[in-house]
Amino acid sequence: MNISVIGAGQMGAGIAQVFAAAGHNVSLNDINQAAIDRGIAAIASSLDRIVRKEKITEDDKNATLARIAGYTDLAEGVGKADLVIEAATENVDLKLKIFAQLDSLAPAAAPLATNTSSISITKIAAATKRPEKVIGMHFMNPVPVMKLVEVIRGYATDDATTKLVMDLSRELGKTPTEVNDYPGFVANRILMPMINEAITTLFEGVAGVEEIDTVMKLGMAHPMGPLQLADYIGLDTCLAILNVMKDGFGRAHHQPSPLLVNMVMAGKLGRKSGEGFYDYSGGGKELVVSGSFR
Repeated sequence: MNISVIGAGQMGAGIAQVFAAAGHNVSLNDINQAAIDRGIAAIASSLDRIVRKEKITEDDKNATLARIAGYTDLAEGVGKADLVIEAATENVDLKLKIFAQLDSLAPAAAPLATNTSSISITKIAAATKRPEKVIGMHFMNPVPVMKLVEVIRGYATDDATTKLVMDLSRELGKTPTEVNDYPGFVANRILMPMINEAITTLFEGVAGVEEIDTVMKLGMAHPMGPLQLADYIGLDTCLAILNVMKDGFGRAHHQPSPLLVNMVMAGKLGRKSGEGFYDYSGGGKELVVSGSFR
């Protein structure tokens, strides 16, 4: 199949990698060549790690990279797609704009999937003239490692589109799980209030960063503490998801912590910016607690 991925960031690059590794031809689309180059470099680095672990060969790596082509012209990138997967920033207006463009540029038979982690599939589908072919295909981060794909049907999504996405997910070695179209779906509806409460616990001085993460790792058997996980997801993404759920449900526990809001305004976004609850500026794997959190 010809797979078109919109967005060459961390998620888009990961999605492109797993499809190319499974033998599909992938067009990786972004607004400029620099973004595409970074995405392909990230894929090559990820594949190098897999080669070092002796899970694939150097020839496998090269074959995977050869199946990925970058495009800055959206019309050219999606013109021959059998499936389009959007992996842009978690911003409602941006996604609606992209889907309106995709609807006019992609082949009429091509399903349009979104990797959104919280935004209504039904709302996104309404920006197109093919709502029956619009579906959520929410990969987990990091895409090459995590097995889950949340498959979200919008109000009009048809059975054929759902079956295609479920079958393709299994072909990639993933476990697709069908869920209904409500804010945050399942993963983030449960995860984000927990992360938000961990941030509020820090903000109120109940415990420090390491202490909160240690309690959740050792006491609740979580592989990663909620504050470290927030850094990994991106604090701006966490804030965007919480705002979607706050608007969708109107519940108090979806109100973002003031500390989270301030950190995002200050540009402390986690790993992507080099600093969040932990400091990543040294480039090493050891976590160093960042500055004051008030």
